[in-house]
Amino acid sequence: MKRVALDHLAPGGNTPYARGAMAKLTFIGLGVMGAPMARHLAAVGHDLTVYNRNPAKAEAWVAVHGGRQAASVAAAVAGAEAVFTCVGNDDDLTEVVLGAGGALAAMAPGALLVDHTTVSADLARRLAVVGAARGMHVVDAPVSGGQAGAELGALSIMCGGSAAAVAAASPMMAVYAKRIVHVGPAGAGQQTKMVNQIAIAGVLAGLAEALRFAQASELDLAKVYEAISGGAAQSWQMDNRWATMADDGFDFGFAIDWMRKDLGLALDEARARGAVLPVTALVDQFYAEVQRLGGGRQDTSALVRRLPK
Repeated sequence: MKRVALDHLAPGGNTPYARGAMAKLTFIGLGVMGAPMARHLAAVGHDLTVYNRNPAKAEAWVAVHGGRQAASVAAAVAGAEAVFTCVGNDDDLTEVVLGAGGALAAMAPGALLVDHTTVSADLARRLAVVGAARGMHVVDAPVSGGQAGAELGALSIMCGGSAAAVAAASPMMAVYAKRIVHVGPAGAGQQTKMVNQIAIAGVLAGLAEALRFAQASELDLAKVYEAISGGAAQSWQMDNRWATMADDGFDFGFAIDWMRKDLGLALDEARARGAVLPVTALVDQFYAEVQRLGGGRQDTSALVRRLPK
């Protein structure tokens, strides 16, 4: 069993999560990302309680992975040393963390809240302020790597918050991450996730056009990939999506509906900061076209669908 030593990383050494290697944890949100992350925490021996707004999903998770199912957020976080959230959007996170019977109202002073949802930087900063006022540590910790990364325990996590909070969270997050980076204060993790999504959007737009050009030129797509993937054009998207895009395979991965949500957050933040994102705004509209084609739940590489073969 992989054990996670928390004592030397906990701020002050006397907080609840400084008691030993295994901790009493809560995970809220058992979707395609949250369920495998929670599984990794349970697998190393943490005492885990789970909550999902669809109770049947939580019941099914517990039947396979153990732990306990709670009937409410407040019941789930009672006595928890650390609480992890991975829900859908700002409204979802506000409801489960700040709403009536939400997590922060029921958590004990000194406890740790780690949010893996991709939300606005403003909400992340608000959670940190409310948490600090109640004597809690808060980390905004959006992830990159998709469902496959969550399943394999190989996510990249970008963290905002105090150094003490991130240090306390890192040993627990390490069971499902290959990289954890503390990028700055509260909200910086969410801003970094926006950077990530901006970069992905541009790469996928170029990759879609490149593929269609190769097809129109009647080139051998496998040989084209072999020729260009070892040079400056190489990217994760090319390595993992070139062949599936060529085969019109999009029933997997990160959904366009969620990508548009993320790009909307980035565009809103850019306006607030005076940054200009013309390519991102254009690709966001391209994705809207694919949504109108019925591709909202398809992988982001379905961007190629808007281009004629």
